[in-house]
Amino acid sequence: MSLDRTKIVDEAVALLDAEGLDGVTLRKLAARLGVQAPTLYWHLPNKAALVTAIAEAIVPDPTPAAPDQPWQEWLTDFALQLRAALLAHPDGARVVSMAQLSRQTAAWSELAMSTLADRGIPLHNARIIVLTVERFTVGHALEEQSPRPDTADFDLEQYRAAYPVSMRAITEYFTPGRDVDDLFRDCLEVVVEGASVIARQ
Repeated sequence: MSLDRTKIVDEAVALLDAEGLDGVTLRKLAARLGVQAPTLYWHLPNKAALVTAIAEAIVPDPTPAAPDQPWQEWLTDFALQLRAALLAHPDGARVVSMAQLSRQTAAWSELAMSTLADRGIPLHNARIIVLTVERFTVGHALEEQSPRPDTADFDLEQYRAAYPVSMRAITEYFTPGRDVDDLFRDCLEVVVEGASVIARQ
């Protein structure tokens, strides 16, 4: 079969969706493509290059801000779009956090910092704000995608007795029907409100 980088990366994303990041190996990818692993080295020399290529495939182009859109509103949408992209694939957050040389993730940072700077925020502050929002978003998604702990021997009542305030806070938050999406939005609101203070400095 004719093999090019696009076909390889598409199949790598399919492998990620099927087996998660731990199941993504050059050997398995080669088998799915019907070739020998060394054939892939012409396109992707190692696992790090493969992970970076996957990251660039699963992260879409960011949406630019409208001319009159408040930067706080746009930055919130920016984080929501990024989180959705990460959660669309198993271990998406792990993939992106490992792909430190990805041009696609760099494009997100470039657009975000440019957007804030164009609205009068000093570049130093814009960079801090963008890094904070990006790392909060990736970290939150990473926790969401982490394997759930084995609770077979977990004593909930003992835990509740040891940490009553924390357990009451969790219960009060989620009891009205809130879910993890609401939690992300509420935490993000705190981050963006804090960013507004930094932006004025």
